[in-house]
Amino acid sequence: MEIYLIRHTTPAVAKGTCYGQTDLDITDSFFDEAAIISKILPQSIQAVHSSPLQRCHRLAAHLFPSHSIVLHDELMEIHCGQWEMRKWDELPEEETGPLMKDFVNTRFPGGENYQELHERVNRRFELIRSGADDDAIVIVAHGGVIRSILSAISGTALIDSFSVFTLYYGCVVKITDKEDALQYEIISNIVPPGKKEQHKPSPR
Repeated sequence: MEIYLIRHTTPAVAKGTCYGQTDLDITDSFFDEAAIISKILPQSIQAVHSSPLQRCHRLAAHLFPSHSIVLHDELMEIHCGQWEMRKWDELPEEETGPLMKDFVNTRFPGGENYQELHERVNRRFELIRSGADDDAIVIVAHGGVIRSILSAISGTALIDSFSVFTLYYGCVVKITDKEDALQYEIISNIVPPGKKEQHKPSPR
């Protein structure tokens, strides 16, 4: 069995905005990014799972118009609570400081922490994996979700997952089951033009 993890394409949001479960739209680059993804995927895909947020669901539906897309709330990005759609650099340092020191265990105010995301994501991932009889399946999700899955199968500590797994918008990761052990390969990960993503406050 092969599992293809696909990160959504570029979302329509200003750089430096804190977002997770906000249902962001997609940008005009969607079709170009989706075309790159489409060329990489095999023809044998039998089942497609996705986060219900439109930046994932629309990509899944575009790539697989003849499939029924199975949506799972557990595959949504981290819940940023009261910080959703606020500018990182406008948040008080006394509020962001504890999260920056320990983003694995510190919750977003009114939201969740990375450990909680990790647990819900991997519960769903194991259910998808154990219930699959197909040769190849796809999961369309978010950066934090994919890093969480890769951390689980590789034994990478969550605190190190962002430095170990550099995943750009539209990246594709192939997971294979070899001798009862899951192995992964990043098969597409195009560096976007311009500046990097910003998912934390600028240095002060």
